[in-house]
Amino acid sequence: MKKIFIIVTAFLVLSNCAGGNVAQIKFGKRCTVADQKGNYEASYIWFVSKAGLSQFDKRINKKNCSKS
Repeated sequence: MKKIFIIVTAFLVLSNCAGGNVAQIKFGKRCTVADQKGNYEASYIWFVSKAGLSQFDKRINKKNCSKS
């Protein structure tokens, strides 16, 4: 029970750090497109802004992770 409380509290604290600009929080491994050197960003938690919500799934998705 204590572990669940800590996780929920940490989640609330982290989501409040982003301010009022967060439209959605997406879970699951997603990656950006690799650059010329093969570098890319990967994460299991993404905080998506209201401005970037419409283009998020096109730019950052699971298909980009399979190339690594």
